[in-house]
Amino acid sequence: MKYELDLFGVIVPSLLLWSVVAYVLARSVSKLVGRIGLYRHLWHPALFDFAIYVCLVTGLVFACTEFFS
Repeated sequence: MKYELDLFGVIVPSLLLWSVVAYVLARSVSKLVGRIGLYRHLWHPALFDFAIYVCLVTGLVFACTEFFS
């Protein structure tokens, strides 16, 4: 996996791009969980959202190194 990407002449760390993708996915998961009503059963919804985000970033980085390297 390349650790830096050239994006229109700007060197961007690949972790930043995967973080943005994970944020978009985490927001959609959060809306889905809210629509289902699962937040009523959670102790701390913000902590749950953060954990989902961290899991998504980790999964994307590991999947990317596995498939693209």
